[in-house]
Amino acid sequence: MADPKGFMTTPRQEWPRRPVEERARDWDEVYVPGALLPIIERQADRCMDCGVPFCHEACPLGNLIPEWNDLVSRDGWRAASDRLHATNNFPEFTGRLCPAPCEAGCVLAINQPAVTIKNVEVAIAERAWADGFTTPRPPDRLSGRTVAVVGSGPTGLAAAQQLTRAGHTVAVFEKDDRLGGLMRYGIPEYKMEKRHLERRLAQMRAEGTRFRTSTVIGQDIGATELRARYDAVVIATGATAWRDLAVPGRELTGVHQAMEYLPLANRVREGDLAASPLSAAGRHVVIVGGGDTGADCLGTAVREGAASVTQLDIYAQPGTGRDEDAEPWPTYPRIYRLSAAHEEAGELRTAPAADVDARLFAASTLRFAGDAAGRVRSLHLVEVDAGRRPVPGSGRTLPADLVLLALGFSGPDRADGLVDQLGLGLDPRGTITRDAEFATNVRGVFAAGDAARGQSLIVWAIAEGRAVAAAVDRHLTGTSRLPAPIGPYDRPMVV
Repeated sequence: MADPKGFMTTPRQEWPRRPVEERARDWDEVYVPGALLPIIERQADRCMDCGVPFCHEACPLGNLIPEWNDLVSRDGWRAASDRLHATNNFPEFTGRLCPAPCEAGCVLAINQPAVTIKNVEVAIAERAWADGFTTPRPPDRLSGRTVAVVGSGPTGLAAAQQLTRAGHTVAVFEKDDRLGGLMRYGIPEYKMEKRHLERRLAQMRAEGTRFRTSTVIGQDIGATELRARYDAVVIATGATAWRDLAVPGRELTGVHQAMEYLPLANRVREGDLAASPLSAAGRHVVIVGGGDTGADCLGTAVREGAASVTQLDIYAQPGTGRDEDAEPWPTYPRIYRLSAAHEEAGELRTAPAADVDARLFAASTLRFAGDAAGRVRSLHLVEVDAGRRPVPGSGRTLPADLVLLALGFSGPDRADGLVDQLGLGLDPRGTITRDAEFATNVRGVFAAGDAARGQSLIVWAIAEGRAVAAAVDRHLTGTSRLPAPIGPYDRPMVV
């Protein structure tokens, strides 16, 4: 620590967001450009350099957080970048998109606001790019072995980069027309501008990773044919089988899945469309689902000019502080958090029927009602208790001519034929089964990320990609020097 009393003398200060009225009119990232670096060295100085850094345990990547905090506080940016990239292939992704379980595990968080670990991480990543520390790292020699990675989300990209650097010839196959998976078409531009993704893809190409887009494995190339072509195959397709809502009126026009809506908005930003056919402009929008995907829909609907937008969360509104009995430190607590999208919806008053941040908590959807043309016009809901039982007399109706279902995902989508053609085993949740080495029941085929773990966080996706790369490297060569931060059965440190 440059200042051993920093955690006592310096208050927590986060990367400031741009004014709501300004950012809700554009799709740029919500943070004030250039405002992070001037504050970050003092924020890094708040790290206590504690004897047992629980932030390590909370982060599945095993990020060397106290080390790079100390280096940043001493202006040692190059060494901090080396420490950060030693455990994380894409810190500018996690620094923007991860909910930071490391901060929940920060020892300082026992009785004070945690160190702004996530902000320090993204500051190091951006400084590394600006100062030229992040350069391609092609292998010294090739192994002669080939690997196919199916899926170009964070798991697939992390696995591909690690295996390429180990000397294997790696090809990444992506069903969409652009690379990035959920980061490309699921994450709105205001949360992460796609230039960050393009920058990493250019680095990977320079290292030797090959990419094939608009290629559906199971259709454009048979899954068994792919297995015959390559020495190993990594399935990293994500959990794309969305959960539905079986209530009356589900068939009405205007009721859509979140992942039907968000990709179209992103395609407008990519220049593919002049306007989204599902645009929220001038419409009363109701989002069913209280998670991050629902919040992404909320922020997108605000920017598209929705007449009103309300997000329904079936859980009761959490408190503002940790419940020490139910969720003791250092677990990740369920507390009331105000995302940029919720802040925007609250300040712009786009949800007159909901609470100040556009959310209705403890709300369960009963049915949708439509007009004579078969278009949805309203949503009927009821308040529920802790057991999700309806509260008598609590029913209400919301205007709704666009309903977005953001209820999560159950496993890989089987429509492409990949799972069935290979004969991959599935568990009761619908995710791909694997052993302690990430290997499926088909020799030479490995599964990682949400396709096998189930829906999870981006930091777990990258950790899975790094770990499966080490397993594939061992399968191909008999040994591996690649790091494996997690095992396939490890779980987040939550209650």
